[in-house]
Amino acid sequence: MKRLLSVILLAVASLSHAQSVKVTVSMDNAILTNGGHWEGWGTSLCWWANRLGYNETLTKKSSLLFFDSKQGLGLNIMRYNLGGGDDPTHNHITRTDSDVPGWMYLEPNTGERLYDYSADTRQLNVLRAAAKAAGKEAYIELFSNSPPYFMTVSGCSSGNFKSDENNIHEDEYGNFAEYIAHVTSYITNNLGLKVKSVSPMNEPNTNFWPAMNYKQEGCHIDAGESQSKLLVLTKQALLRYGLDDVILTTSDETNPGLQIEEIRLLTPEARASIDRISVHTYGTNSIREMGQLAKDEKINLWMSEVDGNGTAGQNAGEMAAGLWLADKIISDIQALEPSAWVLWQVIDTHISEEGYKGRRDGGPLRTSGGYWGTACANHDTDEILLTQKYYVFGQFTRHIRPGSTLIKCPTERNSGCRVLAALDKKKKSLTLVCTNTTEQEKSIEFSVDDFKIKGPVRQIRTSGQFADGEQWAETELSKTDGSQLNFKLKPNSVTTFVMKCKVK
Repeated sequence: MKRLLSVILLAVASLSHAQSVKVTVSMDNAILTNGGHWEGWGTSLCWWANRLGYNETLTKKSSLLFFDSKQGLGLNIMRYNLGGGDDPTHNHITRTDSDVPGWMYLEPNTGERLYDYSADTRQLNVLRAAAKAAGKEAYIELFSNSPPYFMTVSGCSSGNFKSDENNIHEDEYGNFAEYIAHVTSYITNNLGLKVKSVSPMNEPNTNFWPAMNYKQEGCHIDAGESQSKLLVLTKQALLRYGLDDVILTTSDETNPGLQIEEIRLLTPEARASIDRISVHTYGTNSIREMGQLAKDEKINLWMSEVDGNGTAGQNAGEMAAGLWLADKIISDIQALEPSAWVLWQVIDTHISEEGYKGRRDGGPLRTSGGYWGTACANHDTDEILLTQKYYVFGQFTRHIRPGSTLIKCPTERNSGCRVLAALDKKKKSLTLVCTNTTEQEKSIEFSVDDFKIKGPVRQIRTSGQFADGEQWAETELSKTDGSQLNFKLKPNSVTTFVMKCKVK
């Protein structure tokens, strides 16, 4: 009896796997944030650009691999980190890439505050190369983690000694806003790199940022009066510099729930100064409510930072990290409906025998599991070592381009497949990015009644292990007539289908 039951269960499972996953692609599910105009994909330059920007070869390679749309990922959004710079007598930031220099320093003899426009040369080198590689689609955002150390309560740019208390000195809000606007103006007008938006604070209403931390800058800023004050003063400073076209964002909070709370606590003047909501999705509580708030407020919305060491798939090996990233992208976009999606940093670790400033780098990525970033920089060989996660990211970024309209495509729960679609009206093309996180081949059937498909279909796929698997492997499928498209998805894979079309 038990044996018979096992046979029946196996037969049912096999039948389930054989059934097609049915997906409807409809303009009724189009994402209309920012007028239905996708602004693009991006990454923060903090901290990896600070680490490798001294090296001309690594700088050039990174610009092509990450920002060139033909040779690499085609990211067009680059979030430049305006460093606060720490007290030069401190020695606690031991992570080699995250000791970001500030643009302002105290003159030792007089205590006068002076600008050093060459202090952040390494990150600026990468910014120039990245903007050039991205071309006309380049979008530069300036963001800040902390004011300069001498504007803080603790005298330390990595946070307050009481990490849940404000670390901007009460008398320094205006000076910090001036600092942000001054550097924004210099990068735009003196360096010829147009800054399009400014984010003056990063995950501020948290206790993540203690003084004397081993990594990065951080600054707690209370929700309500304190955040409102900084936003209003930053807007005023930007206007004084004639930067009236620069977009000012919200607090770049760590999760949507906190972001909603902070928006609701802003003063009317602060809310009026905001041009866009930016939120991170390290937590996803109230994510749909965040999207709805943006719709109600009729304001643009970005997912401006996330990454993680998650995995997905079944016995997926080196594809596991990439499958997690693909699912994260699709779930974020479907729930939040942003007009941009930004990875924290594309390079998270470095290899160097010498290390940096007497400190050791993190070493190579362990790609059999989950990891942050998509690549590793080898400073000894001047190479950037790529991963399957990098190539999975490219399944989205290379084919869903700025100006497209994204379309949500719900799939049956537990089907093992997720789909994101995009219509490029200018190129008259429809793109479908599909995941299969199971060990079985999947048949997927698309109903595309809203579109008239023309000609053959491009199929681009990433699957398997890095050494002998597929990375953007491309084939051409024969033309499919009618309103139904039928494709096969390999186990543990991400596949992108691109086809010419017209909207009926």
